[in-house]
Amino acid sequence: MPPVLPSESGPHTAELATAVEAVRLAMRVCRRVQSGITPDVLEKNDRSPVTVADYASQAVVCRAIAVAFPDDRIVAEEDSAALRQPGQAPFLTQVREHLAASGLNAADDEVLAWIDAGGGACGSRFWTLDPIDGTKGFLRREQYAVSLALIVDGRIEIGLLGCPQMPPEIGARDAGGGSIFRAVRGRGAEVSAADEAAGWRPITASPTSDPAAARLCESVERQHSAHDLSARIAQDLGIAVPPVRMDSQAKYAAVARGEADLYLRLPTRADYRENIWDHAGGVLLVEEAGGRVTDLDGRPLDFTRGQKLTANRGLVVTNGRLHERVLDAVRRVGA
Repeated sequence: MPPVLPSESGPHTAELATAVEAVRLAMRVCRRVQSGITPDVLEKNDRSPVTVADYASQAVVCRAIAVAFPDDRIVAEEDSAALRQPGQAPFLTQVREHLAASGLNAADDEVLAWIDAGGGACGSRFWTLDPIDGTKGFLRREQYAVSLALIVDGRIEIGLLGCPQMPPEIGARDAGGGSIFRAVRGRGAEVSAADEAAGWRPITASPTSDPAAARLCESVERQHSAHDLSARIAQDLGIAVPPVRMDSQAKYAAVARGEADLYLRLPTRADYRENIWDHAGGVLLVEEAGGRVTDLDGRPLDFTRGQKLTANRGLVVTNGRLHERVLDAVRRVGA
């Protein structure tokens, strides 16, 4: 029986509506900042545009949640400490101006307070936010994501990914304003064009059951995942198709809508543990689309231990049908 889709009624209706509008506005702000990136910025390895977009995106989302749910905690990647330094005033001015251009007029103190609303602690109910996941993708005008999730008693109840460079339709050449992916626990997963108020449609993971036919999705940046181990696992599974490489949690969206069949996050250090905001938005999306997400040992991800997934080592994300065979390959290769 197909899942019931998120709708205008049901569990967490108000939270879902607030989250969608917040992510939509954050994407708009990010696109506005990105439009100002020039070739000389890339030549100088100038990260200032993504810094401004990061802060502005966090301000937008944290403000929306604080207004709608003032008692909710938010655990986000950024804080305003650097922006409060005297030499950072030009960055704060840019953040404020980009917010104003999107209809949020505020004084410096208000902007800083919105950003710092993301400094909450994990608890029985909290949101976790990555205002821009995939900073290098943002600078290259490739894939990046605004990731937001609501976690209640250790379970992800709502997951959203705003992907400004990912078209709503697989294979479309023009991303337009990008896509918003959303999922509510037990109610399926959907996608919509980011600039549309309606038009949601369901997404499902692929039916691929033959590992040799699987499409592997992995990070562009080698420091994020051990590509050599990924290649060995792919060889063990008999995968012949070259991997699809993209930045950010957009990889979760690719698996959730059947554009890819599996995604591996293999730690480059034995002691490395993932940040919750780097995955929470995408995990529920894949699971509600019929896929499966575990660590390398086949355990579910544990979101009860603070800002890091300290109980988990690496990640295996699949369409569900391939999961056990991928885990077997991980064990054989000794990842």
